[in-house]
Amino acid sequence: MAIEFKLPELGENIESGDIVNVLVAEGDQIEINQGVCELETDKAVVEIPSSQAGKVTKVHFRKGDTVRVGQTLLTLEGDEAEAPEPEPAPPEPVEAEAEPEPEPSAAAPPQPAPTEAAPTPTPEPEPEPERGGPIPAGPAARRLARELGVDLRNVSGTGKRGRITPEDVETAAGATAAPAMPSGDAGFEPVTPPGEPGEDAWGPIRREQVSRIRQTIAAQMSRSASVIPHVTNFDDADVTDLEQLRKGVPKGYLGANLKLTTMPFVMKAVAIALRRHPMLNATLDDENRQVVYKEYVHLGVAVDTPRGLVVPKVRNVDRMTIAELARAIASVAERARAVQFAVEDLRGGTFTISNLGAVGGAYSTPIINHPEVAILLLGRSRWMPVVRDGKIEPRFMMPLSLSYDHRLVDGATAARFLNDVIDLLQSPARLMLAQ
Repeated sequence: MAIEFKLPELGENIESGDIVNVLVAEGDQIEINQGVCELETDKAVVEIPSSQAGKVTKVHFRKGDTVRVGQTLLTLEGDEAEAPEPEPAPPEPVEAEAEPEPEPSAAAPPQPAPTEAAPTPTPEPEPEPERGGPIPAGPAARRLARELGVDLRNVSGTGKRGRITPEDVETAAGATAAPAMPSGDAGFEPVTPPGEPGEDAWGPIRREQVSRIRQTIAAQMSRSASVIPHVTNFDDADVTDLEQLRKGVPKGYLGANLKLTTMPFVMKAVAIALRRHPMLNATLDDENRQVVYKEYVHLGVAVDTPRGLVVPKVRNVDRMTIAELARAIASVAERARAVQFAVEDLRGGTFTISNLGAVGGAYSTPIINHPEVAILLLGRSRWMPVVRDGKIEPRFMMPLSLSYDHRLVDGATAARFLNDVIDLLQSPARLMLAQ
């Protein structure tokens, strides 16, 4: 019996998405909840699992296609007459799939024994990437491959059904790292841009389709820049004492593999200052001519990912401790870089913090994330000579850039807010005790 699998509901106000990876091919035998494609919607990339099991007779999409909710993705061949028999059948494939991971060579001979497993041997999908077919890798593995410069077409997958895992990417990167070193300073090696090679009137070029995420970022930035009159205040915070406090926390005190950075302290200081200056924790409702003051503090944390800048939210920051904030930041950053977040995770923010210092640079003019009315950018902290009590002393200074919507926020209001943030950062004891 022919079964049509259609794109299910993806969430509120999401009607379509772009196919970024095809995970099945015609002739494959798939199971319930097996991923059939990776779909990009707004700023999220999600794997679409099949709600049906059967043999794929037709794939109705290709990489790069835009598909809509309710559109047919696959035609499957199933048999309802054998409905009672699938109960004993599923355990066999599950057990067979669990064995190939630790012993891939030993698991191959037993599989031809079952009559149903023989027509769909698992090794078949593995050579497909070499022939230009779909590459069986998830978002996390693809992100890591881009960061390490690994071509997934040359990586052998050790996961279930030959799927490429992040560990496979790391292994491949380690194998190719040694030959790259003799060429000179690896830090300044040229990078081949993505896209299809071609030529224009002046020389060779590469063309790449603009991703859905980049389109969303472009539209949001254009809207913010055209609607909001931006003004930016620049200042510095003396975080010498804060840095000593941060470094005094024992390694692993907050949890395994959790590094305490200055970001939790900055977020706490910003949350406290926002409660004292509600004008910066508000939105402007132009249609109704109202100022909407938010009585919650949901801070957006800008995260640089291979797919573009995303801003997941940390909820109720004003109610969280420094330790809780450190764990929350690590969690949202990891999920953002692995593209394992929902669209709702990007909505509902009241203020945004961007950390340029993680990459380098001191000051900038950040664009406000509409409909918010302000954004704070952190530069790279550095040692500077500072005059204190008539003497020049080395102090650890953090550059701060605050952009605000001048339709709603006056310069004096912005300056008072930034002064409060600076005072809290310069007095760690007050920051820890402040409510």
